[in-house]
Amino acid sequence: MNPTPPPPISPPPASYPAPKGLAADIGKRCPFECAEVEAYLNLIRTADVLARQFDELFKARGLSQPLYNCLRILVGAEKTAAKCDGKPFHGLAIREIGDRLVAHAPDVTRLADRLENLGLAERRRCPSDRRSVRVFPTEKARTLLAELAEPVVALHRRQLGHLGEEKLARLSDLMVEARAGE
Repeated sequence: MNPTPPPPISPPPASYPAPKGLAADIGKRCPFECAEVEAYLNLIRTADVLARQFDELFKARGLSQPLYNCLRILVGAEKTAAKCDGKPFHGLAIREIGDRLVAHAPDVTRLADRLENLGLAERRRCPSDRRSVRVFPTEKARTLLAELAEPVVALHRRQLGHLGEEKLARLSDLMVEARAGE
């Protein structure tokens, strides 16, 4: 008994236009199911391409994007307390860090552990409530962020600067609008 060979893959019907954009990038021969699917997949593909370059930049310094984001949150909160509030910085609780993350991280406690192990953060018990633990950036964290400031902005400009300010503002507005439809 010889198994029946699979039918040959036929070319798409002549009515389908030649793939372009994401469809061409991923070898899709037929149209997407709907515009929403194509837009979503474009977002994912673009985020992945852009993120890989940041992964390389941060990996060279022993960081990941979530760790970098945590550092920016801690150092930014510290600067805001000193500059805008004029009050001493009392650190941030793990929950506060999680609420401020750009991308959801399921285990912010583990991120704080890693920052502490790298010497980039320290935890202190709150004197008025011993159950409360606050996270503070270290001098090493502030120095590292200062070193990364220019390379991070330069990478953003290399990735997206060709779009120009008007298109970037429109893109940002569209992303905010897309998130509002949750």
